[in-house]
Amino acid sequence: MTTPSHSFDAQRMDQHYRYQRYVYDVSRRYFLLGRRGLIADLRLDPGESVLELGCGTGWNLVQVARRYPQAEIFGIDVSNSMLSTARSSIRRAGLGQRIHLVSADAASFSGVDTFGKSQFDRIFISFALSMIGSWEGVVTRSVQQLAPGGSLHIVDFGPCDRFPAVARRGLFAFLEHYEVTPRTGLLALCQRLAHEYALGLQFAIRHRSYVNYAVLSRD
Repeated sequence: MTTPSHSFDAQRMDQHYRYQRYVYDVSRRYFLLGRRGLIADLRLDPGESVLELGCGTGWNLVQVARRYPQAEIFGIDVSNSMLSTARSSIRRAGLGQRIHLVSADAASFSGVDTFGKSQFDRIFISFALSMIGSWEGVVTRSVQQLAPGGSLHIVDFGPCDRFPAVARRGLFAFLEHYEVTPRTGLLALCQRLAHEYALGLQFAIRHRSYVNYAVLSRD
C-alpha cells in the first residue's frame, strides 16, 4: 500500500527531477565523486545480492551489473520519473533481465515486501542520504536488512570544512538550490550503529572533506 508520506515524497522528487533526469548522468559525473570506488569495494561473489537505495537514473546499477555479472541486483527509488529513466537506461544496456527495480521509499522499505528477500549481501547509498529527510532511519533500516557477512556502503557529500570559507559557502548554496543537505552527523550515526549492532566500521573523509565514505560490516 502506498502511504501518504511516500506519495508526498514521490511527488516532490518527480517534480524536482522532471527535467533534470535527462541530463543528470552527464552533469553529475563531475561532482559525484567516489561512486566508482564504492562499486569496486562491493566485491560481490557470484550469486550474492546487492540493493541500491535511491537508485535514480540507474547509472550505478548498470556499472554494478557490468562489473559483477553473476550478482543479483536490485534498486529502489521514490521517484517514478527517475525510475522511468533508469528502466530505459538499463534496457539500452541490455540488462533489463538482471536488474530489478521497484518504486519504494528508502525510509520505510522492506526487502520482503519489495523483492521477496529479507536480507541483502550488500546495500549501498550513493549521494541519496543528503536528499532524504529521515536519513538516520534509512541507515538504521539498511543495517537491519544486511545478511551475515554483508555490508552497507555509503558515499555522500561531506562537511567541506577543509575548503576556503567562500568556496564552502558557494558550494552549500549550490547544493541547497537542489534540495541537498550534507549529513554532517553521518560519522556519529555510524559509530552508534556499529556499537548497537556489533558491526565493523570504516569511515573515510576524502577529496579535502568534499566526500564522506562509510562502510558498516556484519560478521
